[in-house]
Amino acid sequence: MNRRNFIRQSVQATAILSLGGAALSSCTPKAAMTDGSGELFFKISLAQWSYHRALQAGEMDALEFAAAARRHECEGLEYVSNFYRKTIGQKGYVQQMGQRAADEGVQNLLIMIGGEGPLASPDSKKRMESIDKHKKWIDAAHTLGCHSVRVDLRGGEHKAEAAEASVESLTRLAEYASDANVNILVENHGGFSSDGAWLAGVMKRVKPKNHGTLPDFGNFCIEKDKQRNCLEEYDRYQGMKELLPYAIGVSAKSYDFDEQGNETTLDYPRILRMVKEVGYRGFIGIEYEGRRLPEPEGIRLTRQLLLKAGSAL
Repeated sequence: MNRRNFIRQSVQATAILSLGGAALSSCTPKAAMTDGSGELFFKISLAQWSYHRALQAGEMDALEFAAAARRHECEGLEYVSNFYRKTIGQKGYVQQMGQRAADEGVQNLLIMIGGEGPLASPDSKKRMESIDKHKKWIDAAHTLGCHSVRVDLRGGEHKAEAAEASVESLTRLAEYASDANVNILVENHGGFSSDGAWLAGVMKRVKPKNHGTLPDFGNFCIEKDKQRNCLEEYDRYQGMKELLPYAIGVSAKSYDFDEQGNETTLDYPRILRMVKEVGYRGFIGIEYEGRRLPEPEGIRLTRQLLLKAGSAL
């Protein structure tokens, strides 16, 4: 047994004991899932970025994430690497993360990796350095029993060149993650990756099967100015249509809500219908990114909207 498998099995054994024998398992993305009432075709998870203000301000500890998700009645956890950059290498820390999830009875689903280098760069040395930096997060996902990690395809300067570099990087990462039973997911997350047709084209060319997309309802801005105003935006509904066939996770972005509880910029019923029609039956992760409302309220309203729009389908 190699070290990675030993550590993961130790974490899972602790989870089993904590849950009184009910094993904490990772999500099987294409399995049929409901909320127990038979009305929903998905389960709801919480993306840690929904609490980025509290975490960045030091008002919330990253280890409190599992308890926060349970308070919001979310069943899965989507971690963000930025909040563990200083702690992930500490002895026993990943085990603490697993124990917190087990204590709350929630599933570890994925780790969103950011800031680890330009996987789409034309510079092969920079790409290899970036690939190596991603490996510790894949190992952590394996230990936690997550089904995936999310990576960014940044650093590209020209579409065709960036596509070649991205295919190479994703192939290498997928090969490394294969033994760990971890998928490599790409989110539409700015730059060329927010071009649905471009990213779908990259997906088609990656040969290892343990790769896919994490379509985000709202991240379709290709270029921003220095004030972070969007200069070029891809049609979000066309983009979702192009990325959903490869989806192993789905991210429900939200910014603000009207008096009826509808998202002010995103047509949730339309998007969820697209998600269902493609046959997706996994988790949909709440990712509240607004500033007007307190984060717990934004999360609550996003969950209510998912339940309302999902039940109508």
